Amino acid sequence: MSIRLGDEAPDFTANTTEGEIKFHEWLGDDWGVLFSHPRDYTPVCTTELGMAAKLKPEFDRRGVKIIGLSVDPLDSHAGWAKDIEETQGAAVNFPMIADPEKEVANLYDMIHPNASDTATVRSVFVVGPDKKIKLTLTYPASTGRNFDEVLRVIDSLQLTAKHSVATPANWQDGDDVIIVPAVSDEDAKAKFPKGWNAVKPYLRVTPQPDK
Repeated sequence: MSIRLGDEAPDFTANTTEGEIKFHEWLGDDWGVLFSHPRDYTPVCTTELGMAAKLKPEFDRRGVKIIGLSVDPLDSHAGWAKDIEETQGAAVNFPMIADPEKEVANLYDMIHPNASDTATVRSVFVVGPDKKIKLTLTYPASTGRNFDEVLRVIDSLQLTAKHSVATPANWQDGDDVIIVPAVSDEDAKAKFPKGWNAVKPYLRVTPQPDK
């Protein structure tokens, strides 16, 4: 079963490097990022977990909890964490799910048979405080993820959840945004007191409202 945008994130109970968790309970009222790794002791994953650990303060600042997953057991995770700290200069500071029976991997459709019958693809799921899926990304095993892009998307998701705007291509926090078409010009006057530039009637550009 594929997970689609707007679906409720499937709940699960799992063992992690920080103890047993119930996913929805663990998330609480926060945003969450669940991301999977094909295997422990693999080179690309090692760099990814190190980068995620270094960027954890940025996720924390946005009220986002991060959690990783691999189909290897807990004792393997523990040994791998030592390698990650040694080679990447950052200790893993978030829970890693041990999923040797592939229960969570199958629940989230992380195993793609045409890519591998046994290993998870590099999946990313961003989950909102309402437990709904806000973003999915899938990478091949050979390509490491860009965690700055994950943060950028979260900035957009959190902004657009609060304001009637969308973010244009290559948008970064602080850049101008687009007023959504559902907002009339009359309503926009109240919502966007800084005004806007109507490039086209359907393309109204305005300063980011929370800056």
